[in-house]
This record gives sequence, C-alpha cells and structure tokens, in this order.
Amino acid sequence: MGMSEFYGAGDDDESIATIHRALELGVTFLDTADMYGPFTNERLVGRAIADRRDAVVLATKFGNERAPDGTRIGVNGRPEYVRQCCDASLERLGVDHIDLYYQHRVDPDTPIEDTVGAMAELVAAGKVRHLGLSEAAPDTIRRAHATHPITALQTEWSLWTRDVESNGVLQTVRELGIGFVAYSPLGRGFLTAAIASADDLADDDFRRHNPRFAAENLQRNRSMVEVAAEIAAAKGVTPAQLALGWVLDRGDDVVPIPGTKRRRYLEENVAADDVRLTDEERARLDEVFAPGTTAGDRYGDMSPVDR
Repeated sequence: MGMSEFYGAGDDDESIATIHRALELGVTFLDTADMYGPFTNERLVGRAIADRRDAVVLATKFGNERAPDGTRIGVNGRPEYVRQCCDASLERLGVDHIDLYYQHRVDPDTPIEDTVGAMAELVAAGKVRHLGLSEAAPDTIRRAHATHPITALQTEWSLWTRDVESNGVLQTVRELGIGFVAYSPLGRGFLTAAIASADDLADDDFRRHNPRFAAENLQRNRSMVEVAAEIAAAKGVTPAQLALGWVLDRGDDVVPIPGTKRRRYLEENVAADDVRLTDEERARLDEVFAPGTTAGDRYGDMSPVDR
C-alpha cells in the first residue's frame, strides 16, 4: 500500500527492488489491493513479478470502491462488481489467476452470501485460487465460510490493536481453520519508535489525520512505545523487530504483513523471524499494551468496519 499511496511519496524503482529483495530472502506472500493508488499498486506489483510469477503467493482485494481520481465512492460487494473487479485486477497485475482474493470491507447492503457466492464463481472459473475476508465480524465470517471455504481473514492486529482477541474474531477463525493475516503489525510505523510527533510525517501522509497520531493521543501512545523500545534494546533487537516478533509469537496460523517501501527496512523486518520472546517479555508487553490501552480509534471513521 505504502509504495503507491498514503505514506508520502513513493519510488517505483526502489519499490520493485524491495519486492525482488523480499523474494530473495524467502518472503513469498505479496499483498495488494485495487484501491491502492488507486489502481496503480497492482500495476507496480505486476511489473515486479512479471518474470517470477511462480515464486509468489499473490493476494489482492476488492470492495473499497474509488474513482480514478481517488474519490471514495463507498463499499461495494454486489456480485456484478465482484466479477468486474476481478477481471480488472487480473489485467493490471498481468496474471491469469489470483492466489488469494479478499473482500476488502464488508458491504452492509449486500448479503455476504451473495458476495462470496460471486467470489466462488471466480474460483470455479480458475481466476481465483482461494477466498479471503478483511475486517469481518464473527457472524459474517461464519456465513461466508458456509457459502464457500474462507482461507484467510485479514484484520489489524498488533501490540496496540488487540480487538480481535476479545471480540470473537480470533476464536472464530481458529475454530473454522481459517488463517489470520495481521495487517499494520507495526502500528502504521508507530511501533518502530521513530515517530515522535506528526511533524515527522510528510504533509500528504494519511496518519496526520489518524486519531492515534493526534497530539492528545500521541504522547500517551509514545510512552508505551518507549517501554517497548527499552525491552527491545535489552534484547538486542529493534523496536520494529520486537513488535513483529510479538505478532509472530501469537501462533503458526498468524502471518503479519508489514509494509515497507525500502530494502533496508524490509531486511530489518525479515530478521524479526528469528526473535523469540521470553515469558517475562511477554508478560511485560501484555502489561504495557493491555487491550484497550492505546489512545484513539484505529481510523477517523470506523463505520466501514464490520461489527
């Protein structure tokens, strides 16, 4: 996402080099969406994997409808829209199939059975291998899974976003055998301890308008991150590696997808796979980042999130 929008200016050459370096390091799962850019990130990923498609497990998403100029239209899960989006994504990515196709957000005006039914048709047609949901509530997940097996659920999960542990989502996917893909495992970069104020962000960075980065919340959140940074320093790892190590420690069914635009941060992230937490470290992190402790909502407008 950040390679094409939301986190300041991008560099396509560095982005492609970062994707290639990821594959060299054994990272095989790439996650994009039609709305990133909008529509430009899929083309970027397509360019990056054009000569190495077989090395990639490719995921993309539909459902957050945007106009070519970036205007947000709304959430759309209508069957005809599903089919239209899939064909457009295949063209932009330059591939003949998508390995994991997500509904990016749940459309409250379209029964989930209708949306997933259309997605299932894409599987039958060979255009999609597996189906996923993003930010879906337990009942929605169950209804979707009864329509066609759901392979993965993507939802925010990190030290500072632990809703899934108490709202039934994690319990539901584990009961059904659905993998969990944790997005924003670095708290949109905040858990790296590199952001002290909104002034550290580019003028067009969307985090400037995120409640958790607002002045009244940022300092409280910063105090929590400083404790994590102390734990990381004592362990000989970076704050980012500690945060990723915590997500990886949640279980073998959990796959964090940290975003980065640069090779040096990619390599730092990949090294987190070697982080092993002690019982004492787990307990300290759970104390500091207890569910509900983080100040501010995840988004300025939480209405698109299925509850």
